[in-house]
Order: sequence, then structure tokens, then C-alpha cells
Amino acid sequence: MNFQLFSRYIYKTIFHKSPGYQWGRFSFVPSKENAHKLPKNIKFFESASPVALEQVTSSMQIYLDFITKTEEQKLLDEVEHVLKRIRYETSHWDDAIHNYRETEHLRWKPDNQKIIERVRQTAFASNAKHIKYVHILDIAKDGFIKPHVDSVRFCGDTISGISLLSDSVMRLALEQDKTVFVDILLNRRSLYIMRGDSRYKFTHEILDDKTSYFRGQHVPRDRRISVICRNEPPNEE
Repeated sequence: MNFQLFSRYIYKTIFHKSPGYQWGRFSFVPSKENAHKLPKNIKFFESASPVALEQVTSSMQIYLDFITKTEEQKLLDEVEHVLKRIRYETSHWDDAIHNYRETEHLRWKPDNQKIIERVRQTAFASNAKHIKYVHILDIAKDGFIKPHVDSVRFCGDTISGISLLSDSVMRLALEQDKTVFVDILLNRRSLYIMRGDSRYKFTHEILDDKTSYFRGQHVPRDRRISVICRNEPPNEE
């Protein structure tokens, strides 16, 4: 089955029920009386925990095809130029990322600056103080991001990123109980936005190719670049 088509299917396999909803190990299907209460992008999330799923879907959004193929290529052209002299690193300073390159970029070409502004308008409050530098993270085909929570010292309450080059699976695990987690399908050219519980109560990671599965289907992981916007942390009194 073509995975791009599969990822847009409504969940099917059901193992047991709980009040108001129908739950399956790899699936989540709303009962008719509760379907209107669900976020429109619920199809990009899966979890065995109803509580965790509610926490994440109420604080994280996915925008499919946020950018076009042409816009992706324009971003890639500029990003590749910025990254060309940076070598891949085998491990991160806090051991959170493996086989990666990263940098920050400020002065974007006009067409790409419009995309960055569109991300900021979509993801952040109108009065948000944006971190001016945009974070660029390039993970090699065999690279991955280990579970971590982004430090509150360096960014504020919202993190938003565009996924380039590859589909991937992000896993959010409850920081106090790693056995409770939610998997999120991040399609190529999609935008994710993390706030609230997703930002503070869950670790997040990008699964490597061997473990990159969503609803029982392998999601092939290739080289992945994310263009990430953040807001400033609150001022400490």
C-alpha cells in the first residue's frame, strides 16, 4: 500500500471500547456522538492511552502540506547553502541528537522569509516575541533524535517546525512515565506546533528508520531537515 495514501486513512483496527470512544492498539476511531469533539488532525496521532492522546491532541497541531513542493525546494536551496560547510556530528552536547548538523539562520531570501512569517502567524500569538534566528536541524538518514524536553531557558512556550525531505514519526512520551506515549506522523512539507502539555510534560524524539512505524506500517526515514521557529522565554523577575 502506498504510505502517503495510507497515512490519510481513517483508523480501522479496534480491540476494545471505552465510554464515548472506540480504541484499538494502532487505532483511534471516535463514536458518532463524539466525532465532532475531536481535533481535525486526529488522524496524525496514535496512542494506547486515551488520557495521553487527549493531552497531546489538545496541545499540538499538524498542518499537512503547509508548504508546496516549489516552496520546499526554495527552502532547501537556501538551507543547503547555509549548511554546506558544516560537518555531521555523531553526538550532541547533551546526547540528544545523533548524526546531525545544525545551525541558526537570520537573513532569509524574500520568498523564504514569507514562509517563515507564515509559520509565525500560524503558530504564535500575535503579541509573541519571536527568537529572530531560525533553527535549522539536518538529521542524516541513519540519524535520530533521542527523547528530550527543550530547555525553558532557551525558548518559550511554543515550538513550530516544517519537515523537509522525509516523512518521519515523532514520539511524545510522558516525562514521568516513559511507557505512556503518543506517536505522531510528520509528513514531508507538514508543519507541527507544540504548546502546553506537549511542550512541557512530554519528551519528544524522532524515531530512527528501524523503529519508524505508525499504525503498524513502516514509515521510511530518509535524511530529514526541520526548519524550527521559537518564541523567547518569559522574562524572569
